[in-house]
Amino acid sequence: MKTALLAVALTVASLFALPAHASVYYVTVAGLGGEPDYEQEFASLATDLDKLLKSSGANVHVYTLMGPDATRAHLVDTLNQVAAQAKPDDDFVLTLIGHGSFDSVEYKFNLVGPDITAADLAALCDRVPAKRQLIVNTTSASGGSVAALEKHGRGVIAATKTGTEKNATVFARYWVQALHDPEADVDKNDAITALEAFRYATSRTAEFYDAQKRLATEHAVFEDTGLHDAVRDAATDSGEGLFLSSFTLIRLGAAQKAYADPAKRDLLARKEDLERQIDTLKYQKAAMSQDDYKSQLTEALIELAKVQEELDK
Repeated sequence: MKTALLAVALTVASLFALPAHASVYYVTVAGLGGEPDYEQEFASLATDLDKLLKSSGANVHVYTLMGPDATRAHLVDTLNQVAAQAKPDDDFVLTLIGHGSFDSVEYKFNLVGPDITAADLAALCDRVPAKRQLIVNTTSASGGSVAALEKHGRGVIAATKTGTEKNATVFARYWVQALHDPEADVDKNDAITALEAFRYATSRTAEFYDAQKRLATEHAVFEDTGLHDAVRDAATDSGEGLFLSSFTLIRLGAAQKAYADPAKRDLLARKEDLERQIDTLKYQKAAMSQDDYKSQLTEALIELAKVQEELDK
């Protein structure tokens, strides 16, 4: 178990050291609503996310499909365009908002016209050369898509734990809210990671059902090693959560200003890399000697303090 865990941690850690000027490609799709209220809600969430991502900093490429543009053909064309432009050192995020279906065999994302299967989405995303990828499927029955989408170097988040949770979800609204709310930044490092956003959205979703005095019909899960079944929270014994905790979605405050400043961007990248190294050490702790763990952690913390001092000047 220790050897396997160490291998997972080291493999994920190999994805961390990215150039400071790498780009991020965001593709957001608000699928078929079927009813006016859903059409409005899905479009509103996609529009909100589009504005947020476009204002999030330099080196971002944002593609948003909604309404009549949310077709299989347009989605395929967009993902092929990203595949042609993105580079291995870039990040790629695909967010699906809307309804999904699952027939016990195959998941489909509901679009205007023909739907698209999880297997087809996986094949399209496999063509994107970005080594770090995140797919956020907020639809009903989205748990049925995880097995087809999961892959090394790709985190997958689903609003439901299985394909049989088929009711409309509220997870999407809280996922978008997480990227606006500084409270989602639990470690207060001016950056919201995919794991922090997941935990925020999961907590708010549970609160929604409690407030409505309704039985929860959705239970969000994620898989980010490409090796295991989806889980509901990070688990250091399997490495689950390490990749999502390293995947920065939005920077806030001082970090956002530093990212926009070419003179400080490299320092910020170094800071984030050190924070990821520290997270990796926490996952490796069970497979390391206590002395080795303390030595490496102390070294990383000292270096982090020096970098932070430079950023604060």
